[in-house]
Amino acid sequence: MIAELASRYPVQRLCQLLGVARSSYYYRPVANDDLSVLAQIEDVLLAFPRYGYRRVTAELARRGLAINHKCVRRVMREHDLLQHWRRSWRTTNSQHGFGRYPNLLQGLVVVRPDQVWCADITYVRLTRGFVYLAIILDVFTRSLRGWALSLHLDKALALTALECALATGRPEIHHSDQGIQYAAPGYIERLLQIGAQPSMAAKGQPTENPYAERVIRTIKEEEVYLNEYVDYAAARQHLGHFIEVVYQTKRIHSALGYLTPVEFEAQWQAELPAAAALAVGGP
Repeated sequence: MIAELASRYPVQRLCQLLGVARSSYYYRPVANDDLSVLAQIEDVLLAFPRYGYRRVTAELARRGLAINHKCVRRVMREHDLLQHWRRSWRTTNSQHGFGRYPNLLQGLVVVRPDQVWCADITYVRLTRGFVYLAIILDVFTRSLRGWALSLHLDKALALTALECALATGRPEIHHSDQGIQYAAPGYIERLLQIGAQPSMAAKGQPTENPYAERVIRTIKEEEVYLNEYVDYAAARQHLGHFIEVVYQTKRIHSALGYLTPVEFEAQWQAELPAAAALAVGGP
């Protein structure tokens, strides 16, 4: 309807009369076939923010995705990734003089809630600009223990997500990348204060933080790419609903026996007394 009238009347005036945001007229949803490609392109650009579409195509091929460079260029152009990405929207800055910690997850079998928490940060595009999302994931239950959204990519963002998670529990191991937000003294001191062991992926190795990477991709593919956020408030409202309602209580996980994180953890807690009784020779 708006498209038909837009040939004769100003788009801004039509949107005002119909009570819809002007951005809704220009918004084009991501085709389902492009979701996986877009997610993998962003993974490459987070590691190599100055790559153009040809280098992105080559890196995707190295990662096992055979895709035509024309398709990569089209997806990057449609999502404004050809030039603007190169400014400063990289979420991991590991160029710092703070301490580094070994990866404690290698060979580790995770068998209980709060044994391992994984943390990560990603960007979320607004109509104009970006906001940054920090998450804390419990590996065993796949539950998002905490999250925070900010206009600024700083240490306060990571700490806010951590404090949110600490309201519900304490991790034995806290795993992240080597970004400055997680290596900064204030963050490490908080982990040590609660008795958590810091653990970090090797520099430039996002595959060593796979659980957090996977949940970030889920948030991107099932929420962020399917919506447009006009401003911070809109992003917070939509992301909060997805994380706290959809992801936690409605979305089933194959790794959890097709239960939601809330259902899986409740089931594990209910079975715990019986398992303890068997361990000591009870009935």
